Amino acid sequence: MNYKETCEYLYNQMPMFERQGASGYKEGLSNTLALDEHLGHPHLSYKTIHVGGTNGKGSVSHTIAAVLQESGYRVGLYTSPHLVDFRERIRINGTPVSQQYVVNFVEEHRSFFEPLHPSFFEVTTAMAFMYFKEMNVDIAVIEVGLGGRLDCTNIIQPLVSVITNISFDHTQFLGDTLAKIAGEKAGIIKTNTPVVIGETNAETRPVFEKTAREKNAPIVFADDDPQVVSAVPLNEGGMRYHLKFMGKLEGDLGGIYQKQNMNTALFALEEVRKLGYLASAIEGKTYDRCRFELKSGISNVAKLTGLRGRWETVNQTPKVVCDTGHNVGGWMYLSRQLANVQCQQMHIIFGMVDDKDIDKVLDLLPKHAKFYFTKAQTKRALNENVVMEKAKEHGIEGNAYHTVNEAYKAAYRSASANDFIFVGGSSYIVGDFLKNCI
Repeated sequence: MNYKETCEYLYNQMPMFERQGASGYKEGLSNTLALDEHLGHPHLSYKTIHVGGTNGKGSVSHTIAAVLQESGYRVGLYTSPHLVDFRERIRINGTPVSQQYVVNFVEEHRSFFEPLHPSFFEVTTAMAFMYFKEMNVDIAVIEVGLGGRLDCTNIIQPLVSVITNISFDHTQFLGDTLAKIAGEKAGIIKTNTPVVIGETNAETRPVFEKTAREKNAPIVFADDDPQVVSAVPLNEGGMRYHLKFMGKLEGDLGGIYQKQNMNTALFALEEVRKLGYLASAIEGKTYDRCRFELKSGISNVAKLTGLRGRWETVNQTPKVVCDTGHNVGGWMYLSRQLANVQCQQMHIIFGMVDDKDIDKVLDLLPKHAKFYFTKAQTKRALNENVVMEKAKEHGIEGNAYHTVNEAYKAAYRSASANDFIFVGGSSYIVGDFLKNCI
């Protein structure tokens, strides 16, 4: 098989939650443990940092990886989902895994894993762990796929565990209360291992405290003493931060939610530093050198790691922004940011997948915008006409388009130079947009 055929094999021959929803989700670690045994426990060959949570874990993972890169480490980064190309999921110092490695891994190991009937994510995780071993990474930042306790990344023993926040998402698997969801996410807390919690509330904090006590895990709540004083969006994209210990600097990731993500990442990096894994990357570093590396990593996350789709500006005239926010927690921030956009007319290209709370998200959309309802090329996508009819129930009018490309062309034709076009509602909408429209 060539690379394209191998990807189609992975997508179509194995249960894949991202395409199929519940039928593509496999609970439990039996397959993961079997694959890990078969491959010789590759994740034991390097240090890891584990990042879970409902929203923001991608941005936090990439930010941690960027700072570690700038500190002199060879850094593996495993995240999901991808937006354009499968290889985005597995990177070393920002460079995606090669096409040939993906082909070779599947060819070499398929005779073992096919009888297991593993999920797409189980095979992909095994591939990432093996790739990082064979490429001799120093440390790998591993993003949880879904939940935590039973997620197949949860076989690692990290230096630090990180949980960004808890909101309602994947309730059919994780529970219908914030406390239940927090309990699943808390499953990545390991014995005697520091854990950083980004954001908490009255329901979730006791869950984390209880689990940390049981595991004798030192716990840090990043929202108790925020290190990010302020974060202001920049017109050209990105954010200007004011940090307690470093003053002002600019970061290339956009979105007002990055204030919380940056605060979480900084606390996680401090725990890593305490363990000796930042200043010791290159012997003889000065204090100023360490500060420079931290600042450079924070300022250039997207450039260093390849992260896309976080309030990403892809055109200036008219201004076009895409964002992967896809649930109520994400849209709490996106709705606030959209409300502050200064423009002549706002155009919103919007679609969702079928397991999200579309009614609550629609309540958060700006009513004054022109809407272009569409669907991504995934089986989980809600039909564009269904989204349009749902929107009408919330006082939102617009037209339906069969593809993201059609919707974007219509919005772009209609927009004047001073207008604003937003593309989002689902990671898959953004993926189709970046793949087919830019």
